Amino acid sequence: MAGIPTAVVAAGGLVGGYAVARWTRKRPLGGVALAVGGVVAARGWQQKAGNATAAVLGGAYVAAFTGSHPLAKKIGAWPAVCAVAGGVAVTSWVVVDRRQV
Repeated sequence: MAGIPTAVVAAGGLVGGYAVARWTRKRPLGGVALAVGGVVAARGWQQKAGNATAAVLGGAYVAAFTGSHPLAKKIGAWPAVCAVAGGVAVTSWVVVDRRQV
């Protein structure tokens, strides 16, 4: 994980979780992928920027997942997932990853 930006991990967790749920038609399996991505991202946030930052960004990750559902009713599932994943990625990059470059 040392070389992979947390922004990529977080966005990948959101997109990957949805993709697994959609393509396997097993929502719990998608939830596992979503959770694994979130845990790995949170560990990176904690290591690079501390507990408080990890907690805030973890909250943003959960809020993005939750917010993608009503957004999907307005713009479609894939656009919603991509939009919230992009938002989390940008936030993670600005708060954590750009300092590591």
